[in-house]
Amino acid sequence: MTMRFSVLASGSTGNAFYIETDRQRLLVDAGLSGKQLEELFAEIGRHPRQLDALLVTHEHSDHIKGLGVLARKYRLPVYANEKTWRAMEQAVGDIPPEQKFVFPLGAVRTFGDVDVESFGVSHDAAEPMFYVFHYEGKKLVLLTDTGYVSERMKKTIENADVFVFESNHDVGMLRMGRYPWSVKRRILSDIGHISNEEAGLALADVIGDRTKQIYLAHLSQDNNMKELARMTVAQVLEQKGLAVGARFHLYDTDPRRATALAYV
Repeated sequence: MTMRFSVLASGSTGNAFYIETDRQRLLVDAGLSGKQLEELFAEIGRHPRQLDALLVTHEHSDHIKGLGVLARKYRLPVYANEKTWRAMEQAVGDIPPEQKFVFPLGAVRTFGDVDVESFGVSHDAAEPMFYVFHYEGKKLVLLTDTGYVSERMKKTIENADVFVFESNHDVGMLRMGRYPWSVKRRILSDIGHISNEEAGLALADVIGDRTKQIYLAHLSQDNNMKELARMTVAQVLEQKGLAVGARFHLYDTDPRRATALAYV
């Protein structure tokens, strides 16, 4: 009895996360074209037709770009909270009513043999939420697209076996970069994205005895680099007495390549 997962794509250009158990295959977000998503599934030896459900975090295009196409083509049940459904209605096009389901914020829904817990984040969307997956005593957390990590969030996500965790930008690169100040201000705000350093500080508070894998996600293509994110997060964790490579490991994600299918 196992739980496996792959970060199919992660970044400002598109996001999709796949998780499976012995009885369920779920996709969280579909922020790339249908063709791109099919190619990413092929990289891990899976196909969208095998999915049991599609869960949505929020309505930004890098999370729902291919949602409508995928849902209609493979007749997938789609789950989102009511405010997100209203916010993304036009963008995703017509989805048959029998495929539309409400997953409230702060709720737990059971999909076959896996319990999925939704929790709110701080982002400039209608009602953004992310997910904790519970299966046979194992816990996997998916958390990106938040301007900060609150104590409430930390309590929900603490001591997971696996974290897929936002490490969006290096503050220096962002401040010196080409973005207009209005965009920089939005990213740096409490409803934007967390930086590499903020990711390290938040992770230091939630890593537990059973934590084994941390995937740094949603890196900005313009204001971050994989090596820099890894180095910064590792330095912060080590300053807090948490040595990377001892009990847990850091892994990269990519906007165009799926991570290898891994066990929780």
